[in-house]
Amino acid sequence: MSVPRLLRIIVVCLRYRLVELVLSGIAHPVAYRLLWLVRLGSRPKMARGLRLRLALEALGPIFVKFGQVLSTRRDLIPMDVADELALLQDRVAPFASAKAAALIEQALGAPTSTLFAQFETDPVASASIAQVHFAVLHDGRAVAVKVLRPGMLEVIDKDLSLMRVLAGLIQWLVPDGRRLKPREVVAEFDKHLHDELDLLREAANCSQLRRNFGPESTRGDLLWVPEVMWDYCASTVFTMERMYGIPVSQIERLKQVGVDIPTLARTGVEIFFTQVFDDGFFHADMHPGNIYVSDRPETLGRYIALDFGIVGSLSEFDKNYLAQNFLAFFQRDYRRVARLHIESGWVPPTTREEELEGAVRAVCEPYFDRPLAEISLGQVLLRLFQTSRRFNVEIQPQLVLLQKTLLNVEGLGRQLDPQLDLWKTAKPYLERWMLERVGFKGIRKKLTQEAGQWAQWLPELPRLVHAQLSRADVSAEVLRELQQMRRAREQSNRVLMALTGVAAISLAVALWTLMR
Repeated sequence: MSVPRLLRIIVVCLRYRLVELVLSGIAHPVAYRLLWLVRLGSRPKMARGLRLRLALEALGPIFVKFGQVLSTRRDLIPMDVADELALLQDRVAPFASAKAAALIEQALGAPTSTLFAQFETDPVASASIAQVHFAVLHDGRAVAVKVLRPGMLEVIDKDLSLMRVLAGLIQWLVPDGRRLKPREVVAEFDKHLHDELDLLREAANCSQLRRNFGPESTRGDLLWVPEVMWDYCASTVFTMERMYGIPVSQIERLKQVGVDIPTLARTGVEIFFTQVFDDGFFHADMHPGNIYVSDRPETLGRYIALDFGIVGSLSEFDKNYLAQNFLAFFQRDYRRVARLHIESGWVPPTTREEELEGAVRAVCEPYFDRPLAEISLGQVLLRLFQTSRRFNVEIQPQLVLLQKTLLNVEGLGRQLDPQLDLWKTAKPYLERWMLERVGFKGIRKKLTQEAGQWAQWLPELPRLVHAQLSRADVSAEVLRELQQMRRAREQSNRVLMALTGVAAISLAVALWTLMR
């Protein structure tokens, strides 16, 4: 990190009195004395969450994005701070259009006037990583061109180096630091930021999601994903089909064009669980700014996904574990939830199952049989995290994105239909998913997946069986020889013992004769 950048960060921290935020979270007499010294007898007028949000905005787009990620870690920060960080907007001033055109020419090898029949110089959207321009190809197709901001890699590497230092301090100073894994959180943030810097990776994510929800997948009526224009893509430029629709947050406009809002809310929940449990590959940035709804008559009410820089993936173990936990929650089987945590190794093996069961019941039971308007999933997660401290539950970094997306889905459902019951909407889907995995359909799917491997070794089966039988014959022959050697050894031992007896008797007789 450069010295001017470090000085700039120090100045901002002092201006918004961020040192006080750190000290106030440390339960130690020395920290209390330092906190009094920092305050100098006066308390700041602005709330701590507001000060942190303004500081992150002053430090630039990378810190803004980190604040957005941090807002989802309600196990790591207080609720009032998380609520304030959730207000961070991922919009910054656009860079010059001439610079954007130059970057496109450098990446694709031709000027925009040659590549496109029409190119809008004014960006339609500007974010911390890139900005978007509309254009028209020579064949008449309307596209959106995403251009990476210049110099982002250097800025990110410098700021991430500081975040790693801060994470180390948190892990060392904060009592729950080791359990909350702040270094792993920063490492996860580092990974996703660098993934976002490669727009070819984002294009590949878009292509995969489009394939998962294509017409051949029988899910094409749930989600509309733009087509990737691969001939106009590079590591710094991503060109996709231009999408037309209404932002999902503009509910009145959606009602005016005839969209069924309650159905739309239930479909959003279904899309989320389909991505997570069927595909293990999900759009992990599902805030209202990235989700549109089609207003065209032929696709009216279909969700439209945008911005594929952040996606999540889950292993088969994660999917099975999460599905069983969700089902156990929906069925109010808190003993099963406790047992799953112990079996997965997320809590120490010495944890008493009945104690963890009682703690989970106390958190979740009050929230059942309520409409979504009366349920805050953030509050449920917060209470679960607070309970987890008692049992030393380790936070799993690979599930941070899933938690973030689940909170986005909650907010989306709350905006669309306050009466939506998330539990009742998701429960039948998860039960069907589990039945398909353990029932006949699951067996047939597994057999189909393994058919390729079987096709390779099935013709070799006679040779393998013959080789195994040959080895068995050899083993039997060796066994016979060993048995013969054993019998011979036993016979030799008997002869030796007999000779020894005869010698002993002869010696005794000779001694008796001499003594006479």
